[in-house]
Amino acid sequence: MGERRYGAYCFYRRMYMTKNEFDQLYQEGSYEALAPYKVDNAVIMAAGLSSRFAPLSDTTPKPLLRVKGEIMIERQIRQLQEAGISEIYLVVGYKKEMFSYLSDKYGVHLLENPDFAVRNNNSSIYAARHILGNSYICSSDNYFMENVFEPYVYRSYYAASYAKGTTGEYCLTTDINGLITDVSVGGSDSWYMMGHVYWNREFSSRFVEFLEAEYDLPETKQMYWENIYMKHIRQLPLYIRRYPEGIVREFDSLKELCQFDPSYIPYLEKLIHEEE
Repeated sequence: MGERRYGAYCFYRRMYMTKNEFDQLYQEGSYEALAPYKVDNAVIMAAGLSSRFAPLSDTTPKPLLRVKGEIMIERQIRQLQEAGISEIYLVVGYKKEMFSYLSDKYGVHLLENPDFAVRNNNSSIYAARHILGNSYICSSDNYFMENVFEPYVYRSYYAASYAKGTTGEYCLTTDINGLITDVSVGGSDSWYMMGHVYWNREFSSRFVEFLEAEYDLPETKQMYWENIYMKHIRQLPLYIRRYPEGIVREFDSLKELCQFDPSYIPYLEKLIHEEE
């Protein structure tokens, strides 16, 4: 076999190895063989208004709130860096100037989302579309109890938590291999989308094609990026990655934050008293 053909063969073997082969090489520390699976970067979406946290978010964007002694977005940045991911992009919009210190403190890159006030989170993906490859897509208001990030990832996935009883979350149906085959809004006793996502280069390229083609359509404006994925689910293979209860957290309201961090209880009580 010629040198060029052998090189192509080796690349093919690396790109299309089985999960068992990937796990074995990862455990052995054979990172050169895992080069096609190395994470390129992470995108943290931090542009939103966080209106459900008003009036607290009127002065401080939700990702910059201090939870259990740590600023939420800083905790996430540190976890990414501890996992060996140094190229981190923050997509900012609302009170964008308040995030600028993070560039100096952590060396992260800021990308502006000019449409944050009039569009849903698909606009943050659009703002980052040129740097997407083997990329983590993260929400700045997620709180991870342990470090969920890795420097090498086998395939595209969406993190999921389990709901006992009924839920209004985006519930997942999967095949025997964990491939997501359907997403429904609401369900019961179901795994649902919660937390970070990982896209490999093929997924990123395909998703950006769909996003660019549909971005200016009126119906796209208020869609989550997940809704665009759902429209093209057969062309965008995404697997489930299940996490035990409590590992991935999201605070949808000040009340939920108080349940996790009691230091916010006096603030909530003050708000309730003022409304009476």
